[in-house]
Amino acid sequence: MQQPFGFVTDASPDVTLEEDLRRRDLTVNAMAQDDDGRIIDPYGGRADLESKTLRHVSESFAEDPVRILRLARFHARYAERGFAVADETQALLKQMVQAGEADALVAERVWKETERALMESSRPSVFFFDLEASGALARVMPELAALRGVPQRADYHPEVDTLVHTLMAVDAAARHGFALPVRVSALLHDLGKGVTPQDEWPSHRLHEERGLPLVTAFCDRLRVPNPCRDLALAVTRDHLNVHRARELRSGTLLGLLDRLGAFRKTDEFYENALQSCLCDARGRLGLEHCDYPAVDYLRAARGVALTVTAAEVMRDGHAGAQISEQIRLRREQALGRWKSASTA
Repeated sequence: MQQPFGFVTDASPDVTLEEDLRRRDLTVNAMAQDDDGRIIDPYGGRADLESKTLRHVSESFAEDPVRILRLARFHARYAERGFAVADETQALLKQMVQAGEADALVAERVWKETERALMESSRPSVFFFDLEASGALARVMPELAALRGVPQRADYHPEVDTLVHTLMAVDAAARHGFALPVRVSALLHDLGKGVTPQDEWPSHRLHEERGLPLVTAFCDRLRVPNPCRDLALAVTRDHLNVHRARELRSGTLLGLLDRLGAFRKTDEFYENALQSCLCDARGRLGLEHCDYPAVDYLRAARGVALTVTAAEVMRDGHAGAQISEQIRLRREQALGRWKSASTA
């Protein structure tokens, strides 16, 4: 019977096992076992499993565009074990994208496969590099694809290429076992570099501001969950301030703490922001395990600021709008004393 998404299914009992297996996605998934335990392998799945090759079974692979995403996710999950995509399958993926199949992917499915790739693999970068190789990345995540070939200063970024750096940061988040919002913010934090005028390369002044509307567009289009979106926006806006936190004046430091959620009821958002900035620092060639003192510094700064409480301010006779103003003033003063003491 005809389905609404451009392909046909047939549940007839006349369909043979071989015909059924032929419509599977990959040869390693197109094997069966009979009642006697014998392996039925008409398409060479066992040989591909032994050679660690991900190969499409037949041209019917192209009937479902979600397979572009699913194969990339599957590869990311097993790349650490040495699996690779067959050349002819790579060619078919490119043909599918050129035929417009990637344009038919619905946002929710793109995000779901992306989320799973980010969380299931120790090297999520493989997923995005595979999508780039087929041309699908430019179709479903153009903001990310725009980072390819954009240079950065080699003294800060030995890997130079902005897309490479971004995906190294994502891999760092996976390596540390960080939560999904951290991995998403690592993925999106440098989108602004993709729109830096070429005459400004390799500098990327104002890329934080330029990145904010791109993060919003990415998250809105793919229906990214709000906790991921909010953290990505915060990290995009302030990751450079986190990197140079020890250089900030006490008032500027207090503003940074506030924007990153240091004074919320829980410290989850704040910790996630710091973790994402750590991944940014370690998403660089040869610096994957570098020291990053900004995290401990900002944790300590938060502790200092929290020694000032509303109860203390009210005991001193302040009320109404004066309370928040006094809290801000006293926290800034406390941070100033702490900074002076730590540099004495």
